[in-house]
Amino acid sequence: MATPEQTLVLAIDQGTSSSRALVFDASSGNCLARAQHAIDKVEIGRDGWIEQDAGVLFSSVEKCLLEVQAQIVETVPLSAIKAVGITNQRETTVVWDKTTGVALYNAIVWQDQRTEDIVKGFQPKWNKELSDLCGLPLDTYFSATKLRWLLDNCEAVKTCVAAGNCMFGTVDTWLVWKLTGGIDGGCHVTDVTNASRTMLMDIKTCQWSPTLKQFFQVPDCLHLPKICSSSEVYGKVHSSVAGGHFEGMPIAGCLGDQQAALVGHGCLSAGSAKSTYGTGCFMLFNTGLEPVKSRHGLLTTVAYKFGDEPAHYALEGAVAVAGDIVKWLRDMQIISSAAETEELAEQVENDDEFDVMFVPAFSGLKAPYWKADARGMILGLTYNTSRRHICRAALESTCFQTKEVFDSMMEDATSQCRLQALRVDGGMTANQYFMQKLANILHIDIACPSMAEVTALGAAYAAGRAVGVDVMLDADVTVLKAQDSAAGRALHYRRWKAAVLRCQNWHGTSFESA
Repeated sequence: MATPEQTLVLAIDQGTSSSRALVFDASSGNCLARAQHAIDKVEIGRDGWIEQDAGVLFSSVEKCLLEVQAQIVETVPLSAIKAVGITNQRETTVVWDKTTGVALYNAIVWQDQRTEDIVKGFQPKWNKELSDLCGLPLDTYFSATKLRWLLDNCEAVKTCVAAGNCMFGTVDTWLVWKLTGGIDGGCHVTDVTNASRTMLMDIKTCQWSPTLKQFFQVPDCLHLPKICSSSEVYGKVHSSVAGGHFEGMPIAGCLGDQQAALVGHGCLSAGSAKSTYGTGCFMLFNTGLEPVKSRHGLLTTVAYKFGDEPAHYALEGAVAVAGDIVKWLRDMQIISSAAETEELAEQVENDDEFDVMFVPAFSGLKAPYWKADARGMILGLTYNTSRRHICRAALESTCFQTKEVFDSMMEDATSQCRLQALRVDGGMTANQYFMQKLANILHIDIACPSMAEVTALGAAYAAGRAVGVDVMLDADVTVLKAQDSAAGRALHYRRWKAAVLRCQNWHGTSFESA
């Protein structure tokens, strides 16, 4: 419970599956109030198409704000909230009319695969220089191809662009614009971490690249947001938002969700790393003040930039399916709840634990392969295979995918940036079988913080920093150590690599005989 003398910071966390608002006590880092509303995907009925209603993304945030206001209003004045920080699902693309404030199409979600043909069309002209310029491979994952699809296929977008009224942004941009007034003077901004995920930003200058804009044929009359740091006052909450309760509060922090988790974990020095297990798995490795070009399928991204200080960079390994595999098990009625996976996985006898391999390439493989034509496979099935084996293989698949990213990072990292421990967060970390297996397969200490809200805490930290408020980061962690043999690890990993090889070159391949 808050007390009147406390200094508070509000964090908005707009994720793929839900929107949340959290109020933190700056001196302790404790979360004093929280609210959450689920976000449904729009049913399109087309394979690989994933959309969300941009209006619902914002309205769900407003609902969360009203709920946290109701939770704390009787114990502390709202004036104790000194800043607002935002963290968000990255790459998800929104376009809207600046004169009406209405989105011209549903938000195209980062997981969406509809731009495969656009990627194939650009592929012959894509080269190492362009990849080095933005730090990213050419892939459906990033915003530029989604924007290109909207420009090519949505008549409302074409009309709005021609009139000079079309605004583009990722979810952070959309939220800040709406929170600061929308058509009544809303601020059209993004931060460097989100901009670095568009394939349109120069990774070194942290500004929009004319070369990349030309490559993706982005018209000059399309309004791109101003790129700002991750910690500065972008604008103030408008009186029309959430009943006016938060009017005038400075919106002062903005980070993509994975970068926010890196900050929330306190990974603010080169050689520190975190891995988040939500819908997907995202490992970020702080490389310091210079962008490191990966030679092993990782992404070069901006980790954070605080005010006028130089940008810090990270290597990132993005895995599309982590927690989503548990949802898949539930949707297939293999389990009834996420907690059931731990119990079932523990029931498998050790001598046959690795006979079944599950590669969850439902929408292709991301890091380190970047194989859009891969598809999910379960291998090693026998008459004796049960749902226990499937559940265990599902949990282990996330461990193996993490190891592939981890190994790539260690190959790319300099000798001064060797990883000693991996900090983890996300829903899957509640599964003790998964956590211990992760420590075994990586053979490295796994550190899990006692406070689960590290992503929102990172956004609060950035916002507080901009207005002179120090937000305490959690230092209390539980450490898990490896418990198996090196020989066993090597054998199991070889079997995983063989399974991954088999799932590639599947989608789009003709199997008709000559």
